[in-house]
Amino acid sequence: MKQLTIISGKGGTGKTTITASFAILADNPVIADADVDAPDLHLILAPKPFETIPYVGMKVAVKDHTLCKLCAECRKHCRFDAIDEELNIIEDLCEGCGVCAHVCPNDAISLKPTPAGYAYMSETRAGPMSHAVLKPGASTSGKLVTLVRENARKLARRYNRGLIIIDGPPGIGCPVIAAIVGVDLVLIVTEPSVTAIHDMERILEVVTHFRIPVLVCINKYDLNPSMTREIEHYCKARNVKVAGKLPFDKTATRAMVAGKSVVEFNDSLLAQQLRALWKHIDMGLKNGYDDLL
Repeated sequence: MKQLTIISGKGGTGKTTITASFAILADNPVIADADVDAPDLHLILAPKPFETIPYVGMKVAVKDHTLCKLCAECRKHCRFDAIDEELNIIEDLCEGCGVCAHVCPNDAISLKPTPAGYAYMSETRAGPMSHAVLKPGASTSGKLVTLVRENARKLARRYNRGLIIIDGPPGIGCPVIAAIVGVDLVLIVTEPSVTAIHDMERILEVVTHFRIPVLVCINKYDLNPSMTREIEHYCKARNVKVAGKLPFDKTATRAMVAGKSVVEFNDSLLAQQLRALWKHIDMGLKNGYDDLL
């Protein structure tokens, strides 16, 4: 079973647009949307869930008012201002540290798991899909990404699929690490801007730390040719291959509005380049990318 994760150091580089086209072009894949904080792959692939799994995040403090003697020790020791003047626990501010339960002399406070979101297994026109949504403001998104990947592997075994395509989250934090560890190949999507280059450098450090084969795709490369050359020089100096350069094309937006991937929407230059990029990646996945390490 091969696993490909598409990531970007920042949001808005076109990662999901590329993932959706790969999902259509691939031969019998399982698709996973690991951007649980702000998922959007469903806008293109229109998944129909057949299994919903409640996700329980971190524990939060819960008070038994019948045992509370209003001593206010909990409020005095709380460092997150999660207990108001009436000694009610503000769930959205609670970090689950447990100090309030520890200092309460009457055992009026305990820590209990709280619902933090849902994971789904769905059918799409591109194949089975594992995805999830995290409750706004909830933490432990890395654990939910791990659950999304576990469900994707279950779907791959259930439907005898040999490839999992993962739409990863942006950034370099725990959700990204959870989305890339153990995969066969990472594709970093960047764009020719100062911030995108800086963020690409950071995420490239994370990927190379885990010794995962990596390729780079420069999206909207023609908007800033000099910056594109800077990215290419940076990658060449670090022996990182630029697998493709995609032109700026409003087709991407029009396709998304129509609920389609770019390669389904028309045969534009962008669609042709996406097909060429996928062919390159598909051949590498089948033949091995050990030379990228």
